[in-house]
Amino acid sequence: MYAVIATGGKQYRVEPGQQLTVEKLDAEVGAKVDLRPVLVVADDGAVTSGTSLEGRTVSATVTGHDRAERLRVFTYKNKSRQRKRRGHRQHRTTIQIEGI
Repeated sequence: MYAVIATGGKQYRVEPGQQLTVEKLDAEVGAKVDLRPVLVVADDGAVTSGTSLEGRTVSATVTGHDRAERLRVFTYKNKSRQRKRRGHRQHRTTIQIEGI
């Protein structure tokens, strides 16, 4: 059994027991969260999608928060001595999928 969920502007294929890293969720470590919208559910070969999934959720437990690797952003303009270096680290949340 698996489901496709949307969170943080991305879509993920999840199964019960799977550990997943997603965009930052506002929840404490150990808290239960319900993820929706659920886009697709497949169970024993039967695939369900569309408006029949409006009430369905995927339950998960937050197992940790961290930050991604540093990205270096460097802009440069030729012959004008214009340079700019910036960095970025995205906040992430690790979750454990409990059930669909």
